[in-house]
Amino acid sequence: MIEIKPIQLHQAEAVKRLVFRVCEEIFQVSEETVRRFDTMSDIDEVRAHYFDNGGTFLVLMDEGRVVGSGAIRRLNDGICELKRMWFLKEYRGRGLAKQMVQLLLDFARKTGYQKVRLDLLDEQKQTQALKFYKRIGFYAIAPYNDSFCTVFMEKII
Repeated sequence: MIEIKPIQLHQAEAVKRLVFRVCEEIFQVSEETVRRFDTMSDIDEVRAHYFDNGGTFLVLMDEGRVVGSGAIRRLNDGICELKRMWFLKEYRGRGLAKQMVQLLLDFARKTGYQKVRLDLLDEQKQTQALKFYKRIGFYAIAPYNDSFCTVFMEKII
Protein backbone atom coordinates (compact mmCIF):
# COMPACT_ATOMS: atom_id res chain seq x y z
CA MET A 1 0.00 0.00 0.00
CA ILE A 2 1.31 3.43 -0.96
CA GLU A 3 1.02 6.13 1.69
CA ILE A 4 2.50 9.52 2.60
CA LYS A 5 3.63 9.87 6.20
CA PRO A 6 5.92 12.04 8.33
CA ILE A 7 9.47 10.73 8.28
CA GLN A 8 10.62 8.62 11.19
CA LEU A 9 14.15 9.23 12.44
CA HIS A 10 15.25 5.71 11.47
CA GLN A 11 14.29 6.44 7.82
CA ALA A 12 17.00 9.09 7.30
CA GLU A 13 19.41 6.64 5.64
CA ALA A 14 16.68 5.37 3.31
CA VAL A 15 15.92 8.95 2.24
CA LYS A 16 19.61 9.56 1.52
CA ARG A 17 19.77 6.37 -0.58
CA LEU A 18 16.70 7.64 -2.46
CA VAL A 19 18.46 10.96 -3.18
CA PHE A 20 21.61 9.17 -4.38
CA ARG A 21 19.62 6.88 -6.68
CA VAL A 22 17.57 9.68 -8.24
CA CYS A 23 20.63 11.92 -8.66
CA GLU A 24 22.48 9.09 -10.38
CA GLU A 25 19.56 8.64 -12.76
CA ILE A 26 18.86 12.32 -13.53
CA PHE A 27 22.32 13.86 -13.33
CA GLN A 28 24.47 10.77 -14.04
CA VAL A 29 26.59 11.40 -10.94
CA SER A 30 27.87 9.03 -8.28
CA GLU A 31 27.01 9.01 -4.60
CA GLU A 32 30.49 10.39 -3.89
CA THR A 33 29.83 13.38 -6.15
CA VAL A 34 26.50 14.08 -4.50
CA ARG A 35 28.12 13.88 -1.05
CA ARG A 36 30.78 16.39 -2.15
CA PHE A 37 28.12 19.02 -2.87
CA ASP A 38 25.41 18.03 -0.37
CA THR A 39 26.22 16.88 3.17
CA MET A 40 22.54 16.06 3.76
CA SER A 41 22.95 17.25 7.34
CA ASP A 42 19.33 18.41 7.21
CA ILE A 43 18.25 14.79 6.77
CA ASP A 44 20.55 13.60 9.56
CA GLU A 45 19.12 16.30 11.82
CA VAL A 46 15.56 16.21 10.46
CA ARG A 47 13.93 17.15 13.75
CA ALA A 48 16.03 20.32 14.24
CA HIS A 49 16.04 21.39 10.58
CA TYR A 50 12.37 20.76 9.87
CA PHE A 51 9.99 19.76 12.68
CA ASP A 52 11.39 22.05 15.39
CA ASN A 53 11.81 24.94 12.95
CA GLY A 54 8.38 25.52 11.42
CA GLY A 55 8.64 22.76 8.85
CA THR A 56 7.81 19.17 8.09
CA PHE A 57 9.33 16.23 6.21
CA LEU A 58 7.20 13.58 4.50
CA VAL A 59 8.07 10.25 2.92
CA LEU A 60 6.19 8.27 0.29
CA MET A 61 6.08 4.68 1.46
CA ASP A 62 5.31 1.54 -0.53
CA GLU A 63 5.12 -1.67 1.50
CA GLY A 64 7.45 -0.23 4.15
CA ARG A 65 10.00 1.09 1.65
CA VAL A 66 10.84 4.81 1.19
CA VAL A 67 10.18 5.58 -2.49
CA GLY A 68 9.72 9.35 -2.35
CA SER A 69 10.21 12.38 -0.15
CA GLY A 70 9.31 16.04 0.23
CA ALA A 71 9.68 18.70 2.89
CA ILE A 72 8.89 22.24 3.94
CA ARG A 73 11.64 24.28 5.57
CA ARG A 74 11.24 27.71 7.16
CA LEU A 75 13.14 30.56 5.49
CA ASN A 76 11.51 33.38 7.50
CA ASP A 77 8.17 34.14 9.14
CA GLY A 78 6.29 34.48 5.84
CA ILE A 79 8.32 32.34 3.45
CA CYS A 80 9.14 28.64 3.43
CA GLU A 81 11.00 26.43 1.00
CA LEU A 82 9.91 23.21 -0.70
CA LYS A 83 12.82 20.81 -0.24
CA ARG A 84 13.91 17.25 -0.88
CA MET A 85 11.27 16.39 -3.52
CA TRP A 86 12.67 13.11 -4.80
CA PHE A 87 10.73 10.17 -6.25
CA LEU A 88 11.97 6.92 -7.71
CA LYS A 89 11.33 6.75 -11.45
CA GLU A 90 8.62 4.11 -11.20
CA TYR A 91 6.60 6.37 -8.88
CA ARG A 92 6.66 9.44 -11.12
CA GLY A 93 3.77 10.33 -13.42
CA ARG A 94 1.23 8.70 -11.11
CA GLY A 95 -0.02 11.82 -9.30
CA LEU A 96 1.94 10.99 -6.16
CA ALA A 97 4.16 14.09 -6.32
CA LYS A 98 1.05 16.22 -6.70
CA GLN A 99 -0.45 14.57 -3.60
CA MET A 100 2.80 15.14 -1.69
CA VAL A 101 3.03 18.79 -2.74
CA GLN A 102 -0.61 19.39 -1.84
CA LEU A 103 -0.02 18.04 1.67
CA LEU A 104 3.12 20.19 1.98
CA LEU A 105 1.39 23.33 0.70
CA ASP A 106 -1.56 22.71 3.04
CA PHE A 107 0.91 22.41 5.92
CA ALA A 108 2.65 25.64 4.86
CA ARG A 109 -0.64 27.53 4.61
CA LYS A 110 -1.83 26.29 8.02
CA THR A 111 1.54 27.20 9.54
CA GLY A 112 1.09 30.78 8.35
CA TYR A 113 3.45 31.01 5.41
CA GLN A 114 2.38 33.23 2.50
CA LYS A 115 4.98 32.11 -0.06
CA VAL A 116 6.76 28.89 -0.92
CA ARG A 117 10.07 28.92 -2.78
CA LEU A 118 12.13 26.19 -4.39
CA ASP A 119 15.26 25.76 -6.44
CA LEU A 120 16.27 23.29 -9.13
CA LEU A 121 19.82 22.41 -10.04
CA ASP A 122 19.56 22.07 -13.81
CA GLU A 123 16.77 23.26 -16.10
CA GLN A 124 17.73 20.86 -18.91
CA LYS A 125 18.05 17.73 -16.78
CA GLN A 126 15.01 18.53 -14.64
CA THR A 127 12.56 19.52 -17.36
CA GLN A 128 9.81 17.27 -15.98
CA ALA A 129 10.15 18.80 -12.51
CA LEU A 130 10.14 22.31 -13.98
CA LYS A 131 6.97 21.58 -15.98
CA PHE A 132 5.35 20.08 -12.89
CA TYR A 133 6.10 23.10 -10.71
CA LYS A 134 4.89 25.54 -13.37
CA ARG A 135 1.69 23.52 -13.77
CA ILE A 136 0.91 23.86 -10.06
CA GLY A 137 1.49 27.61 -10.00
CA PHE A 138 5.17 28.21 -9.33
CA TYR A 139 6.82 31.02 -11.31
CA ALA A 140 10.44 32.07 -11.87
CA ILE A 141 12.10 34.47 -9.45
CA ALA A 142 15.60 35.86 -8.88
CA PRO A 143 18.00 33.65 -6.91
CA TYR A 144 17.22 33.67 -3.19
CA ASN A 145 20.19 31.62 -1.98
CA ASP A 146 23.79 30.96 -2.93
CA SER A 147 23.35 27.34 -4.01
CA PHE A 148 24.60 25.74 -7.22
CA CYS A 149 21.04 25.80 -8.54
CA THR A 150 20.10 27.59 -11.75
CA VAL A 151 16.30 27.74 -11.40
CA PHE A 152 14.51 29.58 -8.59
CA MET A 153 10.75 29.60 -8.23
CA GLU A 154 8.02 30.83 -5.92
CA LYS A 155 4.32 30.33 -5.33
CA ILE A 156 1.95 32.48 -3.31
CA ILE A 157 -0.26 30.29 -1.13
